[in-house]
Amino acid sequence: METLDFMTMAVMATMGFVAAFVDSVVGGGGLISVPTLMWAGLPMLNVLGTNKIASTMGAIAGFWTYLRSGTIDKKIMRVMFPLAFVGSIGGVLTVRLIPPDFLRPLVVVMLIVIAVYSLVRKNWGSDSKRTVSVSHGKYLVALAVIFALGFYDGFFGPGTGSFMLFLFLMTGYGFVGAAANARAANLASNLAAAFLFAGLGLANFSYAIPMGLGMILGAACGARMAISKGAAYVRPLFIVMTTVLIGKQLIELFK
Repeated sequence: METLDFMTMAVMATMGFVAAFVDSVVGGGGLISVPTLMWAGLPMLNVLGTNKIASTMGAIAGFWTYLRSGTIDKKIMRVMFPLAFVGSIGGVLTVRLIPPDFLRPLVVVMLIVIAVYSLVRKNWGSDSKRTVSVSHGKYLVALAVIFALGFYDGFFGPGTGSFMLFLFLMTGYGFVGAAANARAANLASNLAAAFLFAGLGLANFSYAIPMGLGMILGAACGARMAISKGAAYVRPLFIVMTTVLIGKQLIELFK
């Protein structure tokens, strides 16, 4: 581990707080944390690995806050958590062999569909459902999708939190319940990726630790805000962050 100066650590912690605050509610924190680590001059694979270590620290704090509030559906998470974990392992192993940028146009299209759908369905997810009853077929589809999103998170990543939140909304949860379950599933994919990146020597803990400490505080604050404010807060933030993600991916696509 290298020794960072106070200013660099302060930047890592501050940007980590902001990234995790947003990420714990609707996802998209990587839009803040990844450029911050790139600004520090780390190689791209190290940026991804370091970001996963820090993000996992924040994800644990967000998960714990939602769990204590009772907003996570423990029954469905017992199945989805390991699926997202295993999927992410496959994604990390694959990204070392295949450049993932070919996914960017598809991601842009999917994010646009999510944003438009959320705008059209004005009262969608406004209830406070914490558990739902779904058909056997719909349940199996949701399991397959969460595995695929776990793989996607390890392989590419942008928009994973938004995609997971959208999945739970489509399953029938309210915005707060969907946000809580998405954080739990995203924790699984983050944990798997963090372990692998660290094991492969692709994580810089000098940067990950101060950023992660900021993320712990930011994730806890963001989750508490979502729980207390409800759908009236989560829904517009979800639409805003999805729109920002679209813009970011379009810029990268045409660059």
